[in-house]
Amino acid sequence: MKNTLLEIQNLNVHIEEKEILKSFNIKINQGEVHVIMGPNGAGKSTLGYTIMGHPKYEIKSGSIHFEGEDITEEKPDIRAKKGIFLSFQNPEELSGVTLENFIRTAKTAVSSKPVRIMAFKKELHKTMDNLGMDKQYGDRYLNVGFSGGEKKKAEILQMLMLEPKLAILDETDSGLDVDAVKIVSQGVKNFKDKKNSLLIITHNTKILEYLHVDYVHILLGGKLVKTGDASLIGQVNKNGYKEFFELV
Repeated sequence: MKNTLLEIQNLNVHIEEKEILKSFNIKINQGEVHVIMGPNGAGKSTLGYTIMGHPKYEIKSGSIHFEGEDITEEKPDIRAKKGIFLSFQNPEELSGVTLENFIRTAKTAVSSKPVRIMAFKKELHKTMDNLGMDKQYGDRYLNVGFSGGEKKKAEILQMLMLEPKLAILDETDSGLDVDAVKIVSQGVKNFKDKKNSLLIITHNTKILEYLHVDYVHILLGGKLVKTGDASLIGQVNKNGYKEFFELV
């Protein structure tokens, strides 16, 4: 019997009094890969931010449980320490803080343990090699002057170094060329094991070609209208979302 990692029940989320997510329900067990698909404006990114605890997204009703614990009211840093990671659709630039220092600080904060610098550097450089990243990126300010693909690789690098229990990837394959998608997808594949889980938010399907997907959820107008297996991906690629609008 699989252990439940994340369970969301009857979640209703507003932004400035506008309802975005409506009676949303999902359960993710350890070791599973779930995909949220839907057109632009469906509420996909809102889901990711809400799970992570962004204060802009107001929960009007419903609950979020992580490993059986109610985290509905918890702050983002607490959720991160519990093992939740969010890869942003549009990663922010942070001048004055190098990528290496950012990841080391985050790893220290999440683990609540001091990080041994030499061991950390060795692991970081090995992971960067696997992602096809020049080690010099570790000395550059976070995302400053990075291309779109480099920013996405930096996000995956953070995920691999922090080793979360649940990784939420928001449009990670957006804007990537074919080669970059393969490298990022391999990084995601290397992250995945029997204990951790993935929630991939996308309206594209490039990254999914390299992963085993357990469940696909179709989100339209803030409502989860359909859940199925990986065959739903092909259905969307062939026909788009028009047939699902009848379910809203």
